[in-house]
Amino acid sequence: MSEHADQILPHGRVLRYPFGERLNHWIAAFSYIYLLLTGLAFWSPWLFWIAVLMGGGQISRTLHPWAGLIFFYAVARMHGYWSAQMKNTEVDKQWWRSISHYVQNEDDKMPPAGRYNAGQKALFWSFFYAAIVLLLTGIVLWFPEWIPWNLRWLRYISVFLHPVAALFTIANFLIHIYMSAFAERGAFGSVIHGDVTLHFAKRYHPAWYDEIVRRANAPRK
Repeated sequence: MSEHADQILPHGRVLRYPFGERLNHWIAAFSYIYLLLTGLAFWSPWLFWIAVLMGGGQISRTLHPWAGLIFFYAVARMHGYWSAQMKNTEVDKQWWRSISHYVQNEDDKMPPAGRYNAGQKALFWSFFYAAIVLLLTGIVLWFPEWIPWNLRWLRYISVFLHPVAALFTIANFLIHIYMSAFAERGAFGSVIHGDVTLHFAKRYHPAWYDEIVRRANAPRK
């Protein structure tokens, strides 16, 4: 049987991420972590020991841009999977006004989030646009000899924007870990085995839960 998101499974569980989405997520995650480690090694001499652990400076320098292409490919796939569900709504505005309750895990005081809440949507779009900046500036830094001398300002801009965008994604990465591991307990497991409990859906994403139940109870044609 093929996997479909939002499909109710036995034992009170619902499929949140089909296998293809989970696989793509982990491709993005592992390529990003490699980029993070090698990028930090290039960024500061104090951190060059990381490159040594990753196989040496030359290997890290060679593989870093290729890992960047893999990461961007995975991010582009994520955009295809989820962008339609990442549009801002009126509920999202209410969510931001109630973010103090979210941080304190007072879920009953939060507006009814859909499949993704406003914070998850913000992380999605910030990662997507940062990935574009990293790709474009990374290509310039990868092949500087391709840049004509009269366009050398592209090199200077890339030298500045590439680490800025990278540091921005590091902040988002830490927030993402917090949200998946602590703010919504059970979210991290959903990108491993794919499903969550109906209780999880009802507690953290009540509008999504209502949609699942309504769809399950709808008469079949």
